[in-house]
Amino acid sequence: MLVGIDDGDDAAVYRLDERTALVFTADFFTPIVDDAYDWGRIAAANALSDVYAMGGRPVLCLNLTGWPQDDLPLELLARVLEGGAATARSAGALIAGGHTIDDREPKYGMAVIGLADPARIVTNAGARAGEVLVLTKPIGLGVISTAIKNGRAEDATIAVAVETMTTLNAAAAEAMLEAGVRAATDVTGFGLLGHLQRMAEASGVAAEVKAEAVPVLPGARALAEGGQIPSGSLRNRTFLEAHVAFDDDVAEPERVLLTDAQTSGGLLICCPAGRLDDLREQLRARATPAAEIGRMIDGPAGSVRVGE
Repeated sequence: MLVGIDDGDDAAVYRLDERTALVFTADFFTPIVDDAYDWGRIAAANALSDVYAMGGRPVLCLNLTGWPQDDLPLELLARVLEGGAATARSAGALIAGGHTIDDREPKYGMAVIGLADPARIVTNAGARAGEVLVLTKPIGLGVISTAIKNGRAEDATIAVAVETMTTLNAAAAEAMLEAGVRAATDVTGFGLLGHLQRMAEASGVAAEVKAEAVPVLPGARALAEGGQIPSGSLRNRTFLEAHVAFDDDVAEPERVLLTDAQTSGGLLICCPAGRLDDLREQLRARATPAAEIGRMIDGPAGSVRVGE
């Protein structure tokens, strides 16, 4: 076992031999958009993301489904599974079945196995002081998903959010491997600052973030100001109070978004300063937008400072 539960990393990694390691993960959740096909696509992309975050390549998936068969038609479930299958195909992974139970609330996701080079595993415990933080997707998906449930999100906002959540992190993972990156995580339920805090603590360093440099999805700030905040984001904020120090000039909506619970967010990459130009070029070559939002620094392990 190369990576287990000790540092709360994105997936488990088990070495088969000197050239091959298995990357294994599972993830599922309740609907976050109204369209069943899109929900399937998003849930699959979210599950696959853990493999990419470790520097792996997804190869095999199993569907994990809970479905209220007396309340919702199975034809709707078929659309969810079709969405998941479409995302798996785009990742070059096979779906080899799965398991479904009768459940009062619909749930869908995947267990995923990937392959990786044991010598090139990317973990959340490999960050070093001086490395630059690079984020590959904008944040705000949690408040937008909550607004969708409450009927408060505009169609244009929903469309951009769905496109963001269904975009695989494959190209970003390839870019970071080519640049020789050794530390990264994907940004999901614990929010940007939650995942950063965990990575800093596992690596024995601190971090600093420039709030104005963090990309935010269109419409997300207004929705945060309007109170469209998921319960998971509120829990994140409470947990992080002991670890994150906000400068006084960081406005409340930015604080909400930086702790916002994401679904199928981007990769948060720690890049050595000497390899930053290479990472930039690798990302550009794959048409993958990214923002440099801060850096790892010497300091109490797991502490994060956020300035404007």
